[in-house]
Amino acid sequence: MAYCKFQADQIFTGHRLLDHSHILITDPKGTVIDITTAEAGDDVRRYPGILIPGQINCHCHLELSHLRNRIPEGQGLPTFIQGVMQTPMVEQEEKNRQMDLAEDEMYQNGIVGIGDISNHSYSIGSKLKSKIRWHHFLEITNPDDEKAKSRVAQFRQMEAAFAQAFSPGSAISLSPHAIYSVSPQTLSLINTHTKNKIISIHNQECADEDEWCRNGSGGFIRFYESIGRKNVPVPVSGKQSVQTWLPYFNNGQTILLVHNTFMQEEDIVFAQTYALQNGLRLVYCFCPNANLYIEKTLPQVDLFIKHQCDIVIGTDSYASNHQLSITGEMAALHKHFPQIPVTVLLQWATLNGAKALRWDRDMGSFDKGKRPGIVLLESNLSKSTRII
Repeated sequence: MAYCKFQADQIFTGHRLLDHSHILITDPKGTVIDITTAEAGDDVRRYPGILIPGQINCHCHLELSHLRNRIPEGQGLPTFIQGVMQTPMVEQEEKNRQMDLAEDEMYQNGIVGIGDISNHSYSIGSKLKSKIRWHHFLEITNPDDEKAKSRVAQFRQMEAAFAQAFSPGSAISLSPHAIYSVSPQTLSLINTHTKNKIISIHNQECADEDEWCRNGSGGFIRFYESIGRKNVPVPVSGKQSVQTWLPYFNNGQTILLVHNTFMQEEDIVFAQTYALQNGLRLVYCFCPNANLYIEKTLPQVDLFIKHQCDIVIGTDSYASNHQLSITGEMAALHKHFPQIPVTVLLQWATLNGAKALRWDRDMGSFDKGKRPGIVLLESNLSKSTRII
């Protein structure tokens, strides 16, 4: 068997950072054979920078790729959502073209797996052509209890369409959009239909979300009034957002809480305690560039580290980002939280993401027998390029 041999200034294995004396050995398709310091011959490929496993993007909206540079920055989440809803329609052909471009960008810069939000089925075509691995989160919005059964049934049909399009055992799961867009009965039905599955929810992305749950006031009230709704989806609880929606889930799920921009320490403690008592696994996904784009602020990342939370990284969509790059997200975190070691950021971007989406048998690290992809990362986190 012919071997491929790779050497760089450093190699991040998914677990730790190795120096330049180490050589990564794979088969021609990228399956890891070994990492060695022994003499490996003259055919070693040498690179400046850091070799890392392929990156995992745990939160993306491929369907929104056509909204690049179309929604103003810094307007807050309720206004951002209104902008998504009111942006002029785009022909499906153009949507398809933009999704293909976004997929290619992510593939070229080293993303090998994506947890993608789908509100419709039209991303299937782009994904079928893709070399990237996908988890399809079929995201339900439904503010009305009386429509909960029919709405969930509609998404069960979409789930069947995805299952028919992709190989048996493909990762597909229903997911709620957010507390401000999903009614109590809808949350309960999603809980029933997602036993032991991975689901995703947008959590505490703006202060208005908590204000609504606590007091029944704030920007989401004005947003619903602007679209002609007199009733809000979930009654006022007097509690923070996560303390309002999380008790609807108790069915062994892994839950990706996405954004968490306004999550406080008491919320983290509540969530971690509830999950432990009710057999859930919580994973916190940060999308820093989207948070800066929409709300001009970032989560209190240090608090999540303090409480030993499982952390992963996502890009969100072109509606709220100028690039779809996990390296770009790591760079933003490194800029604003320089105290976090780069090795920790790398683990969030690789092995943690693979574990969160249950792909760590094959991806996320340079352990023997895995085929995780090989990516060259500039030492200053400015750029990443796929090698295999």
